[in-house]
Amino acid sequence: MADQTRPWNFAPGPAAIPEAVLREAAAEMLDWHGCGVGVMEMSHRGKEFMQIAAEAQADLRELLAVPAHFRVLFMQGGGLGENAIVPMNLSRGGQVDFVQTGGWSRKSTAEARRYADVAIAATNAGTTDSAIPDPSTWTLRPGASYVHLCSNETVDGIEFQALPDLKALGCDAPLVVDCSSHILSRTIDWSRVGLAFAGAQKNVGPAGLTMVIVREDLLGHALPITPSVFDYQVVADNDSMFNTPPTWAIYIAGLTFKWIKAQGGVAAMEARAIEKSTMLYAALDASDLYVNRVATGSRSRMNVPFWLRDESLGDAFLAGARERGLLALKGHKSVGGMRASLYNAMPVDGVKALVAYLDEFAARHG
Repeated sequence: MADQTRPWNFAPGPAAIPEAVLREAAAEMLDWHGCGVGVMEMSHRGKEFMQIAAEAQADLRELLAVPAHFRVLFMQGGGLGENAIVPMNLSRGGQVDFVQTGGWSRKSTAEARRYADVAIAATNAGTTDSAIPDPSTWTLRPGASYVHLCSNETVDGIEFQALPDLKALGCDAPLVVDCSSHILSRTIDWSRVGLAFAGAQKNVGPAGLTMVIVREDLLGHALPITPSVFDYQVVADNDSMFNTPPTWAIYIAGLTFKWIKAQGGVAAMEARAIEKSTMLYAALDASDLYVNRVATGSRSRMNVPFWLRDESLGDAFLAGARERGLLALKGHKSVGGMRASLYNAMPVDGVKALVAYLDEFAARHG
């Protein structure tokens, strides 16, 4: 493994940012490209920041191969905010169908009930292995304005390995995808998507920025109660500059996009994600001390929850991890246990270090 000067950060979000990005941002903190001020100090309507934002949008489009008939919006409010903003823009006050696969899709369902007639099309609640229900079993209403799913459940470690083809299921509603915790780790089939959104703080950069990629025909249908700053049509018409955007977060996201391109793009990120997650799941499955409770075909490449069969060893496990520079491995309070988030910024060597510790701890306590 390569020498490591900083701890390995397995935080679920806000999460690790590539060290090269952090160093570049630090070098430009006081003076961006000789303009005399840093990004946090410059006008969002000035030529310098307009260049930063334009490049970030173009790079995101390139990385995800976003079609020309989709708009890329830089917004605020996070993924949780989009749980309200999406139904305000797309529901038209009518029916919305949800696929519930974990904590985030449950939150989005509850929020949408404020604005629309919500139904659960499918759920894995009550199953022993949390497997994602096969799309052929979903109950989709013919009058639904859209169908919502969370393609990677950060807390529960559940990931769609492929997005459903709603048209093949006889459903004409657009698919809305919350891809916050695995955006840019795999490609998106835009022929199956009407809108995708993602908070930046898991796989792109600091908290504050939310990326919304929306098909143009879905613009212009916001409910009258929708605040102007959250109306997709208004944001699109103003090229995400209707109000002051999260300038620093957009700048860091732009640096991250360029870093991903330099690494080989989304294809390279996906290959690494497969390598890292396969390595970690293999270590967990090989030991009698650890258990992952997600069906193999629904396991997330980004967020890997696991439990010690003897839960009384939890504190000792976390203490030993910290001593070895393995940080933020405690599971979410709603589910307990442990969790390792393997976002793009986590190198293979970090996962190797975690696997070595898992083996060492199991040898001592197994």
